[in-house]
Amino acid sequence: MDITAQLDASLGVAVEGFNPATAPEEEIRELKKLVYSEKIVILKNQDLEPPDFISFGRRLGRVETYYQPMYHHPEYKEIFVSSNVKKSDTQIGVPQTGKFWHADYSFMPNPFGLTLIYPQVVPKKNRGTYFIDMGAAYEALSDDLKARVAGKNAVHTAGIYFKIRPSDVYRPISEVLADIERETPPVRHPAALEHPVTGETVLYVSRGLTSAIEERANPGQPDADLLTELFEASGQLDSTFTHESIHLQTFDRGDLLVWDNRSLIHRALHTEKPEPTVSYRVTVHDEFPFYQGIASS
Repeated sequence: MDITAQLDASLGVAVEGFNPATAPEEEIRELKKLVYSEKIVILKNQDLEPPDFISFGRRLGRVETYYQPMYHHPEYKEIFVSSNVKKSDTQIGVPQTGKFWHADYSFMPNPFGLTLIYPQVVPKKNRGTYFIDMGAAYEALSDDLKARVAGKNAVHTAGIYFKIRPSDVYRPISEVLADIERETPPVRHPAALEHPVTGETVLYVSRGLTSAIEERANPGQPDADLLTELFEASGQLDSTFTHESIHLQTFDRGDLLVWDNRSLIHRALHTEKPEPTVSYRVTVHDEFPFYQGIASS
C-alpha cells in the first residue's frame, strides 16, 4: 500500500495500490489499523462489482444488513443504496440520505465499527461528506463540560429523522410512530465512551440521533442544556460548516472510503438542486466490542 496524507486536512489518508480481493491478511490488518489511527481511509482507483464490494466488507468483519428493506440494493441486500437516480422510473434505494449529523446505527443496541462508502455516480460540483472527529471534540471540551459528561448516558433514537416509507403513505402518523418505537426503541450508550482500539475517549452524541443526555444512575432525568452545549462545542450547530472541527471529505469516481464509525460523526453534503448521485454502503462489525461493557448497557 502507498499511503499519502491528505493536504490541508485534519484527518484522513489516501491509499494507492490496494486490491481488496488479493490483499494478504497482513495488509487487511494494516488497513484496519490505519482506519483506527487516521479515521478515514480513501482507497483510490477501485473497480468493484457489488459482490466484490460485499466480499471486501466480509474481509474486514461481519457485514450488517440495514434493517429497512427500502434502502437495499435490489439484488444484494447487504448494500445500502443512497440514490436520486431512477432506473426505468423505479426508485432504487433512497434519495437525500444522511442530511444530519449522525454516527451510523447509534440508535441500535450494538452499532458497528466500520463504514464503507463506494460512490457510483459522482456529482461534478457539489460532492462530499462532512465529518467531525468526536475524539478530538471531546479533548477540546472544557474541564467543566468533561466533568458534566462523566457518568452520563446519551439516548439515541431513529425517530428524529425517520424517513417515511412507501408503505406509510396514508397511514395515521400515530401508527408510524408506534412502528418506530417497536422496531427501534430508544437505546442508551455512554455519552463519552472509550475506543476499544485507540483508547481515546469519544464524545458519542449527534444532533440527528441523540434525543437526550441523562444520569446513568438516574435515567429519565434529561439534561437538555448539556446536550445543546455539546452540540455547540463540537460544531454540530454551525450551519455554515466553517467550524474548526468540521472536515469536508471529497471523493472521485473510483474512490472507496472506509471510516471509523466509533469516533466520527458525519452528514452528507446536499444542495437545493442536487446533481445525480448514487452511493453504495456496506457496514461492518469488526472483532472488537463497540465499547467495553456494551452488552450490559
